[in-house]
Parts: sequence; C-alpha cells; structure tokens
Amino acid sequence: MKVIVLGAGIIGVTSAYQLAKSGHEVTVVDRQPGPALETSFANAGEVSFGYCSPWAAPGIPMKAMKWLFMQHAPLILRPKVDTAMLSWLAKMLSNCTSKRYAINKSRMLRLADYSRVSLAALRAETGIAYDERMRGTLQLFRTQQQLDASGKDVKALAADGIPYEVLDRDGCIRVEPALKHVRDKIVGGLLTPKDETGDCFKFANGLAKKAEGFGVRFSWGTEINGLDIESGRVRGVVTNREKLRADAVVVALGSYSPLLLKRYDLKLPVYPVKGYSLTIPITDALRAPESTVMDETYKIAITRLGDRIRVGGMAEISGYTNDLGQARRRALEHSVMDLFPGGDVSKATFWSGLRPMTPDGTPVIGPTKIAGLFLNAGHGTLGWTMSSGSARVIADLVTGRRPDIDATDLAIARYA
Repeated sequence: MKVIVLGAGIIGVTSAYQLAKSGHEVTVVDRQPGPALETSFANAGEVSFGYCSPWAAPGIPMKAMKWLFMQHAPLILRPKVDTAMLSWLAKMLSNCTSKRYAINKSRMLRLADYSRVSLAALRAETGIAYDERMRGTLQLFRTQQQLDASGKDVKALAADGIPYEVLDRDGCIRVEPALKHVRDKIVGGLLTPKDETGDCFKFANGLAKKAEGFGVRFSWGTEINGLDIESGRVRGVVTNREKLRADAVVVALGSYSPLLLKRYDLKLPVYPVKGYSLTIPITDALRAPESTVMDETYKIAITRLGDRIRVGGMAEISGYTNDLGQARRRALEHSVMDLFPGGDVSKATFWSGLRPMTPDGTPVIGPTKIAGLFLNAGHGTLGWTMSSGSARVIADLVTGRRPDIDATDLAIARYA
C-alpha cells in the first residue's frame, strides 16, 4: 500500500520506519527542513518505561492550586477564551479519580513496556548511537509526604510486573553518587531500573536515514493544506506543492493533529502543554547525574546525555505559544543547581516545545471513522518513551495485522 505519514517528529519517523519494514511505500510530510525539529528536538531525554503515569491523578486538583502560588511552580496556567482548552481541562479533571487513574496508568504501562521491548529490538537491528544509557530513573523525594504518596505508583508497578525499588536516602546516593553533596535535601526515592536515557533528536535523525534505506521518501518544508476524502475514505493529502495519493494516512502531528482533524468532524482531545529544557555542558562528571533524576517537588527531570545534562520539565497550559519565559529558565536552573551544584548554567541552551497531551494520559493510536485514516498522536511527555511500541502498533493496524498487545482501548473510539 501507499501510506502517507504526516509529521516527522519521533512518532512520525518511527511509524514510517515500521510501515516501510512492513512492505509499504511510505512518504513522510513535514513543514520543517529535517526530522525532530519541534517537540522531539530537546526533550528531557527520559525513556521512562517505569516512570510512566497519567497527569490526571487523585489529589492533582488540590496540588495544582498550591502549585499556582509556588515560586518555581511545575504547573503554569494562562487561562484564555479557548473552548478547546476549557474542554480539555474539564476532561482531565474528570480523570482525577482513583478508578480512572488505575485504568489509565495500567494502559500506559502496557504500551510503555511494549515500547521497551520494541526499542531494544530497534537498537539491535539499526545500531544507532544516541548517547543512550540503561541505568534507570530515580524519582527523588524531598519530603516524607512525597515518599508516602508514592504508594499508589508502587501498587500500579507491582500489578503490571514492572521492576521497582523503594530507596532510603543512602539508597538514592548509591544509585546517584553525586547526590552525596546534598544528602540532607532528600528523604528517599523510587527507582525504576529498566528505564533508559538518550538523545531523542539524534535517534530520530539516525532512524530517518535508516528509513530512507527502506525507500521512505521525506517531503521536507511542505505545508499540509488538507486531506483528500472521497465517499468516507481517505484518498491522499493535499499540500502546498502537490496532491499526494495514498491508500492510508497516519496523522502524527502532535499538538497540531486536532487542528487538522476538526475539519473532518473528528474531535481529538489533544491540547498543547508546553515544556521547557536546558542543555548544560558537564564540567565536573563527579557532580553530574549518572542517569535520570526526577525532582518530584518541581516535576523536573535531570538527565545525563553524553557530555551534557538535559534539564526538562514544567507544564504550561497557554495554547499554541512557544515563547521562552525567563521565569521558567530560573525554575530549571534552581532544580538542577540545588541537587547538582557546580555546573555552569550560563553556558546552557534554553528551549521549549509543545507536548501533545490527552486528558487521560494515554496516546491515541488506531483507526478513525474515516476509512484508511489512522492516528498516532497525543503522547504528551512520553513520546520518546512510547514511540517504538506505538510505531509497531500502528504499522500492524494499517497492515491489517493484530498487534502484539491489546490496542482496542488506544483508539479515538474510547472517547465516544
């Protein structure tokens, strides 16, 4: 079949690779001049198969109220007259129950664990180097209250057979020796040892080259004007350059997916939640993290990527804006310098990206009511983590094969 993939972030590139491996003739369309130049460009670097939770959780509404008044708040809300924002917020709040949290987290862990296996296979078959490390994620707790509250995550991890270890202060320092310099600031942590780290941008570019070897064509600098739909079936894509014919189309446009789909009466509940990152050169390896440390207080991830540290986090709900607020930079600097003092943040590069979030945390992967039109979007902060598994699922569904995992509750139909 002729398949068009819309979007060349990490989700689009991995989808194209797996579709080409399945024998399809694949074209990828993207407005940028190369792969992974938007949300996938400078993300936190986590590949978090175990540290994988929906943002909609019991207690989050109360926490959100407190966060709004914090100096270095992990959540920033800029309300505006935007029906999409208000609708998304309402749906997210409806998922902040114990019952919905358990369902959503289990679903996310299923996909994440499948992605762990899929990424390992992909790494073995391609040999791509991307500053990868396999040393786990340490969720770091500064207060006893945070440590006690991790019980619900431990319960979910245990139920799904995901390895974990609850650590005291000395255990955290054993995993991340540089924390010995700030031992009095921590009380414990939750280690998910199967988690990995790596540069998403490097990986996506390496995989795009491999995909070209399978015959994938990339149409760079191309604007998508719309879909070509006849008699309830997608026939192709209309761009500013040409009309492309296809038997199937996969929408992997991240936060911009719903803007395209709403023209065709497809209501995809995905909204952009802006995140920020700093990339800092390592000047003293003994004071740098070995893998990823998730600062639970500020919801900021501090990750080692080769000779750099990537500091990423925060959730700013402000629509489709990509400005670089200096207050956000100060929050990132505060977290990393508080836990790993000694670096030179003056040499850091500052970046922001729009994460495509669903209200229940799980991405939308699967068919739509329009024949031949498929979605692979809404991965939020876990696009890098879930990309390999999501790509295999979508390739199977497009091909007509049954995926290796249950994908029936991943499609847009779950919101009907």
